[in-house]
Amino acid sequence: MSEDGKRSVAEVGSLAEESARPPAGRQAYDMAKVEQGVRLILDGIGEDLDRAGLRETPTRVARMWEEITAGLRSDPADALRVVFEEGHDEMVMVRDIPLYSVCEHHLIPFVGKAHVAYVPNERGQLTGLSKLARLVDGLARQLQVQERLTAEIADQLMRHLDPRGALVVIEAEHLCMSMRGVRKPGAVTVTSAVRGQFRDSMSTRMEAMNLIGVTRLA
Repeated sequence: MSEDGKRSVAEVGSLAEESARPPAGRQAYDMAKVEQGVRLILDGIGEDLDRAGLRETPTRVARMWEEITAGLRSDPADALRVVFEEGHDEMVMVRDIPLYSVCEHHLIPFVGKAHVAYVPNERGQLTGLSKLARLVDGLARQLQVQERLTAEIADQLMRHLDPRGALVVIEAEHLCMSMRGVRKPGAVTVTSAVRGQFRDSMSTRMEAMNLIGVTRLA
């Protein structure tokens, strides 16, 4: 749905900008501490901290971690506070949202895509399509496990949009399985979370799964 109509509002600031203003109770990002930790890792694995290729690595890595954990210092659900009175009562889905997160067990990325659907509430209220992608990004930019991330997206939709139902499916490859341990590159983990009408109605759930094409993993 276009967000350029007369009811549109200014976009929520980017997650990177919001990270400078951590919510109450959240600790601010400590660049110096992260840089120190990177130096300790490099030293611990036997690297030469003074060689040319590594001199700026602690700073580069600290900046990267600030970006990829920006969701810790913002409220991703802020994106859902904008709604439109449209009287719409059919399913809304955004499919194939690119997803990048970091597994909290090994601090290695998992990469894939999220499919997000909801059936609007009784008032027919909608949120902007980009807001669903922002919600996924914000919750993914934290240390995560895929199962919890899937449930958190669905729960935030239910809490802030009060829809008649929500469904989230995530397909992702975990590098902790691809480059270490069992070493099975290409293996895809699929998780789902269903709420409300998607849980109660088999036909609604199957309609969503057919639209996703969940067996299409390539």
